[in-house]
Parts: sequence; structure tokens; C-alpha cells
Amino acid sequence: MAKRMILMLTVTAVFIAALGFVKFQQFQEAAAQAAAFQPPPEAVTSIVAPQEKWPTTLSAIGTTAAFQGVTVSADLPGIVDRIAFDSGGSVREGDVLVQLDTRQEQAQLAAVEAERDLARLNFDRLQGLVNEGAISRADYDRAAAEQKQTEAKVGEIRATIARKTIRAPFSGILGIRQVNLGQYLSAGDAVVPLQALDPIYVNFGVPQQDAGQVHVGRNVRVTTGDLTNVEFAGRVTAINAIVDEATRNIQVQATLANPQAKLRPGMFVQTELMLGASRPVVALPASAISYAPYGDSVFVVTDLKDPNGQTYRGVRQQFVKLGAARGDQIAVVSGLKPGEEIVTSGVFRLRNGASVLVNNKVQPDNKRAPKPEDS
Repeated sequence: MAKRMILMLTVTAVFIAALGFVKFQQFQEAAAQAAAFQPPPEAVTSIVAPQEKWPTTLSAIGTTAAFQGVTVSADLPGIVDRIAFDSGGSVREGDVLVQLDTRQEQAQLAAVEAERDLARLNFDRLQGLVNEGAISRADYDRAAAEQKQTEAKVGEIRATIARKTIRAPFSGILGIRQVNLGQYLSAGDAVVPLQALDPIYVNFGVPQQDAGQVHVGRNVRVTTGDLTNVEFAGRVTAINAIVDEATRNIQVQATLANPQAKLRPGMFVQTELMLGASRPVVALPASAISYAPYGDSVFVVTDLKDPNGQTYRGVRQQFVKLGAARGDQIAVVSGLKPGEEIVTSGVFRLRNGASVLVNNKVQPDNKRAPKPEDS
């Protein structure tokens, strides 16, 4: 009985050991297969990095401002008697915009002019008498003073009437009318905005480390997303004397020609400030750049070797320093050599050492001045 039990245990132990050995061999084979497994190559597009000469520029977001801009307002109180403009219209300097009621002033002017005429007659009469010695010099001086006083009163009332005629202080484009016929205006009440739009200002900030390269007279190119394929050219005309403590930027003002009034005050625009001579850069499509907090990089297509020493087509991650952008392109200032093959699409799926399959039948956009189909 005991021998039979020992035999049964021995057979069971041998069976378990054999089963464990078989499973161990299976696990080793699976691990070897996993280690030798290579993922299929990623399909990408590529471009041979070209070297180009780009002008040294500094890009910034700017805001347009009117060359001259005011809200025309009433100088004296009165009732609106006539409105001589349309909202949004163009006016010349001196054009009448609004005429306030001046009937009371006109009546006062007529009375004062009559007093002036009488004082002038009295003065002329006494001037002949004083020469003959018929009146005293004091009476003559009194008559002269009265004449000057009446002349001053006439001028005062005429000035009041003129101030109730609201005119355009300069040529420009009007905004929306803010008064109505018969409305009573107090002194300072708004009548209509007036903006001079040609030329027009563009204000933008430049980092303090680049302020030394900015000088009055430098060329500026301005574009806006609202006006596709339209570019404005101007020059720097003023540089602020202080640096903004909040942003550490210095404000720069450029003046642009705006004959068709396409730019309006308050618009956001993209400014490109020319800083000097052109410099060589590697121009790549923006889709080739892999942006990350620790640095921007590209993937260089090259021949690599796997752990078994086999050569395959793969990518090497290369960190680069970027410059300005122009259309679909972005400048690589350092980190790349001209002639290297760079991945232009599919970079988000890649890692350092990944195998790739280059297929350039369809390439991403790579134009300096793209023209969208819906523009």
C-alpha cells in the first residue's frame, strides 16, 4: 500500500515538472518573439531641406489707429436746427456738420450792429468838432471808447453764432450720427465720430532685447486675416521712450498709406519689421515641426541599424531653433544642414528610431504666399 502511494506521488511530481518545463519553454519563445517584433513602418512624406535667404525680420501683433480721430461735439448749448451730413460719409475740412438754432443770437446781432452804426456816426461827428475845439478831448475819447465797445459786442455775437455752426475739424470719414433734428445739445455732447484714415498708424510692441535693432525709418509690412492677399507697406515713424513694465515691450508706431480705407482703427494686424540684411535659413513646411515644451524638433530620415545589425530606413529626432514664418513655411535658424531629408507629415506618430516608409505622392502645402481656395 505504501509502495503504491509512493509510486503515485512520484508519477504526479514528474508530470507536474514536465508540464512546468513545457510552459517555461513557451514563455521563453513568446518573450523572444516579442523582443524581436518590429512594428510596421509609418507612412510619411518628406522633403530635402533647402537653404534660402530670408530677410531678418521681427513679427508682432499690432493694432491700427487713426492718423487723426475725434468725436465731434457741441461747443455751446442749443437746439439742432439742421443736420448737413450722412452717417459714414466723407467730409472735407471746414464742411458744416450741424447747425444749431441761432435766431436769438441773430436778433441780438442786429441790435448790436445798430448800436455800432450809431456809435460810429457819433464818433465821426465828434472827430470834426474836436479838431475845431468845439468839444473837450474827454468827450471825444468817450465816443471813441463807445465805438470800440460796440464793435467788440458785434464780434462776440458773431463768434457765438460761428461756434453754433459745428464744422469738420479735418478731412476724414464720419461714423454713425448721434444727434437728431430738434434735439437739445448741452456743451460737450457728442455729434459724430470723425476719423482720418489715410495715412493710418499701426502700433505694436517689440521685446526689450530687440529694441536696439529698431530705428525710425525701418520698413514694415502689414497683413490682416480679414483681407486675404493684401499687404500694406510703411515705415517706423516713432518709438516710445519707455519700456512697459508689465510686458517688457517697447511700443513702436509705423505709418502706412491707406488710400482705399481698407484698414480701420482698432483692427488687429500682423506686422513684420525688417531688421537688416538677409540671412541663410532652412525653409520647411510648418507641418514638419514637432512642437513640445522642452523644445521644437524635426525628424531626419536616415539609414539606421536594428539590434541585430540589420539596416533599415528610419528617423532621427533633431532639435532645432526656429525663426520667422512666411505663409506655409517656417525658417529653421540652426540645428539642420541643407540637403537632409526631413519628414513633412505624420510627425506626431513618430519617435526617435522609428522605421518609416516615404510616400511623396501627396505633399503638404509649402508656399510662401498661400492663396486659399475660399479666399
